[in-house]
This record gives sequence, C-alpha cells and structure tokens, in this order.
Amino acid sequence: MDFERVVSMLQKMNQVKWDYQYDTVVIGFGGAGATAARFAADAHAKVLLTDAAPNGHEGGNTRYSAQLLGTVDSFDEGKKYYQNLTAPMQLDDSMIDTFVAGMANMRDYVQKYLNVEPVSVKNDFTAADSPISLDSAVHEFPEFDGVQSYDFTTVHHGIFDAALWKILRQKVLDRQQQIDVWLSAPAQHLIQDPTTNTIIGVQIERQHRLVNVRATNGVVLACGGFENNQQAIQDYLGAEHLAPLGTLFNKGAGIKMAQEVGADFWHMQNYESLGFLHGLSIAVPQGERGRLILGWPEVNHGSVITVADDGSRYFDESEAGGTPQQQSSRSDDETTMETLELKGVTYYLVFDETQYQQMLASQYTPINNLTDLVVKATTLNDLARVMEVDGTVLTKTVHDFNYFVESGTDYAFNRQVDTMRAFDGGPYYALKLTNNVLNTQGGPRRNDRAEILDANQQPIPHLYGAGELGGICANQYQGGGNLAECLIFGKIAGENAAKPKEETTQLVDEKAVAKPDANTSASVHQTGANDLLAEASPDITVGEHQYLGRSDDGIGGQVVVRITYVDQQLTHVEVVEQHETGEVGGQAVAELPAKMVAANTYDVDAVSGASVSSRAIKAAVKDALSQAEQTVSND
Repeated sequence: MDFERVVSMLQKMNQVKWDYQYDTVVIGFGGAGATAARFAADAHAKVLLTDAAPNGHEGGNTRYSAQLLGTVDSFDEGKKYYQNLTAPMQLDDSMIDTFVAGMANMRDYVQKYLNVEPVSVKNDFTAADSPISLDSAVHEFPEFDGVQSYDFTTVHHGIFDAALWKILRQKVLDRQQQIDVWLSAPAQHLIQDPTTNTIIGVQIERQHRLVNVRATNGVVLACGGFENNQQAIQDYLGAEHLAPLGTLFNKGAGIKMAQEVGADFWHMQNYESLGFLHGLSIAVPQGERGRLILGWPEVNHGSVITVADDGSRYFDESEAGGTPQQQSSRSDDETTMETLELKGVTYYLVFDETQYQQMLASQYTPINNLTDLVVKATTLNDLARVMEVDGTVLTKTVHDFNYFVESGTDYAFNRQVDTMRAFDGGPYYALKLTNNVLNTQGGPRRNDRAEILDANQQPIPHLYGAGELGGICANQYQGGGNLAECLIFGKIAGENAAKPKEETTQLVDEKAVAKPDANTSASVHQTGANDLLAEASPDITVGEHQYLGRSDDGIGGQVVVRITYVDQQLTHVEVVEQHETGEVGGQAVAELPAKMVAANTYDVDAVSGASVSSRAIKAAVKDALSQAEQTVSND
C-alpha cells in the first residue's frame, strides 16, 4: 500500500465519530453470544450485546435446539472419538484439545456457571424425559473408537424445551448493569484500523440510523451462519434450497463482516440437518421455518415411499434418523447418508388410502393440519400430474414396490419387508417435503484462544469468534457438539475480548487518529439501553371478574394472561403479554384460549409443535384461576 493511500485512509479514520463506547461488543445474542457477553461482564467489562432479531426472537439456533450439550467421560477417549469424527480432514491439535477438554468438563461447567445440577442422558434419562429415543443419537458413530465415552448433558430432564437457552438468557439479564442489549439492531460493518488491522469498533443499525460503537478491548462475532441466505446456500453448499429449522435471522452477516476485514475461512461446506428419513421436513414457503418432524412411525412403515422430483424412489424409507454416515464432507445429524446424494429439489411422501387413514388415526401424527397439506388423486398418473413428476416413472416405482412386498425382498434398497405393505388400488396421496438445515458450520477461522485469523493465519487484533459462525466441525457432526462449542468458545472469546489492551493510535503529522468521541463511557450505564427490559409488564387493567396470571416458562420469557371468571365459568382468556416465537408459539397463543373457555379449564391439550409455549400459557391461566377461585372462596 503506497504512502498517499495510507494517509488518505488514516484521515478517514480520524473523521469517525463514535456514538457509543464499550469495552466489549458481542454481535449475536444466541448461545455463544450470551455466553461471551456474560463472561466478558464477569471480567469487569462493560458490554454491548447486539442482535438483528427483535424482542421475542433472540436466541439464535440455541433457542430452537434440543438443548443437548456434548460431553465426554474421558479426555483421552473423547479425543479419540473426535479425531475419528474429523478424519480424514485436518484440524489443529490445540483446537481439538481445547474442545474435548471443554466437553470433558461440561458437567462441572453446568454446575458452576449455570447453577443447575447436570443431567446425563446416557445414565439418567428415562423414556418420559424425551419424546424420541436418544440411544442412537448419543452414539451416532458406533464404529468409531472412543464413542462409548460420549454423552449428552442437559440442564434438566427434558429436551426441545428451550431450558438451556432460558438459563443463558437469564444470565445476561442478571448482569444488566454490565451488559446492554440491543435488539432489532443488526451489525453492518466492523471498523478496522487500516495500518494495524485492529478492530476498533462496529457500525450498527440502531433505531433506523447507523451508529458507530467503539470497542476498546474487543469484538466477538457470534452471529451464527448463513442458513437463511439462499445465495450463500447455493454458493457454499450446492443446494438449491434448504428450509431452516432454527432462527430466521442467520443471514450470513458475520461472513460479510469477516470478509471485509480479511479473515480466513474454513468448513464452508459443512452443515447440519435433522428430521425424519434423511433430514427431510414438511415443505414450507420460501422464508418460513421448516416444520421438524420426529418420531412419526407412519412415514417408516406401511404402504409409503419417498420419491424425488423425477418420480423415483431412492432409499430405504424404514431407516429413521440416527445412524449417520458420511456424505462427502457434509455433516447431517440424525441422517443416513453413506451414498445418498441430494437427488433433487422437491420430494414427496407417497402413500395410499390405508396409510392415510392410519396417519389420521395415529396418536403420533405430529401434524395438526395433515388434510390441508396432502394432495389426492384417483390414479397414480393423476397424482403424478399434481406432483409435476413423470407419471410413468411413479407408476413403475409403486409397481416395483408392490412386487418387492410380494417376493419378500426389496431388491432396490433392501428395506426390511416386514416394514412394507403393498399399495392398494387408490386413491393415492402425496405430502410435499424439502431438505432442511439446522445450521451451517462455515465461517471465519479461529484458534484455541477464539481469535479470528487472517489469510496468513495470524490473529486479527481484537477480533474473536464463537458458536456456529466458523464452527469447529471439520467433517462428521456428532449431536450436541454445537451447543458445547457455544459454551466452551463463548467463554474463551468473552474473557479474551474483555481484557484491556494497549490503546492503538496512529500518527499522521503527529496527530492521533481514531480517538473516541463517545457520548457514553465504559464506566457509565445507559438507562434504557437494554431492549430486553422492554418486556417488563406494562400496567394491564382488569375489570370486574377479571384476573391476571403469569408464567416464566415461555421460551421468550414471561407470559401474562387476563381471564374472565364468572359463576365458576371461565368465559374469556386473553394473552396480554408474550414473547414467544410467532410462527411456533403464536399457534398456541391463537388456539389455546378458545379451547380453555370451551373446556372451562386450563388443562387442555397442547398445540402440536408449540409444547413449550402451550405449557407456559396453561401455567399462566392456572395461576389466574387460582386467584379467581381464592377470591370467590373469600367472598
């Protein structure tokens, strides 16, 4: 770089006007970001934690995950297992040691830092603790040495209930004097000193204006991957479309910001899927969250097949997820992918009338609007036209399937014949499916100190990374690894980003450049800067025969209801405050009040797919009813 260009860049840096100043800025309020912010605050830093998601949607993929933390009983055996998972890819030994040591100490971590008793899935879980069996998930790769050392740790006896996320979120709230939280505030650019490459701040869109935030000690990139960026999905993963199962706000902002400051990248081709069959879920419109389906026996047994967009069947449908194999370098949790490629863009479950009636009658059917989602036709050719597949191919596919049942052998995919039943004479049905993605693993390369590295493998000063953005998974993915990584590297990143550094200044004609001109200091707390505090209940009025009930069990925090209770009748239920995920918990908010009024009780069936939000609403109504009944008894 020539001298004149250096001078020009330094002059531009001198013109930066700092709107805010913090010791540490953490970008991304998921599991990794919450952890980094918490430990930075504990290291006496004043922290800004910022996220693109609005209030009630923060949490990244941690919010939606199974809440399972990867754990190993022995460092030595755990390292063998992880090295087998990584092979034949290369990964720095210090990174493996850091990660495995963290998993070997996971139970102590949960007890010491999350203040709950750790629960071992391998040793402590019962069938009542999980809606699906976790036996195969604990030991996903039984052929690898060291696998028996692997375990999951949970924070209680349950999964898919946001229990871990709520603890991590609360740890941030507990430190509100040290941590400011901005929501609906996407980071746009890192601000970098052009001569030292030091990251000195972040440009953030805050309340519809761009603000420059000085970070005196460090910035942590923990804003997740790119699973909601279709262009990146196509460029890096080679898939036309993948339906996201987690947050809708991971759009690759961290990739862009890291590129701008010269970061090196790794693991860009790795991603994780989850669901029945080989990581399929119910098809949804572009931009919506995929509908995760687990534990549905009617997709694995009977007169049911899975076909790709050419009308052909292409694998053993009876193989429920849980025996993952390698597909190139793609990591698919709960997936059988030994030779399976992405065969197309659109997939369908195809089944007959008998199977359809079994689905409707089954207590395990996880879809409450199955009749709205299926397409029906009298003949296979007619069904093929609706599906837009080749009718000749589809007809032959079903004919071959029936022949395999009759002959007692599935000559195509060796499916166990006792899981197969010949198709009847129609009508026939199809349910549209799609490949899904839980998260992407690729992003800026980091070292065992959570420092983000440049193309020369040197740390970019003051820049750190944690979580799924540049995750450690180099090849095969073992369930529980992502959340473990969030806690392990989140702590390392937060503590290192909180350490005071020597002030870096550059001189042009002996004039200091990029001195902060902040309207806040790192030692002064800004009242009202914590967007999470906006969830505090406003004054909610109650009229005659009305009562308020509360529950802290919602995924997004407190749920408040207002009921009307007259002559021992529950006549009205209204959810007046909630921060649940709109397209998931929103179903419970919309449906449960009417069910409760009709049944005159809080104790109604949960809404499928929104069990956590359902429990919170029911608990709040129960609380309100107890007050109402107490008032009546006192009268």
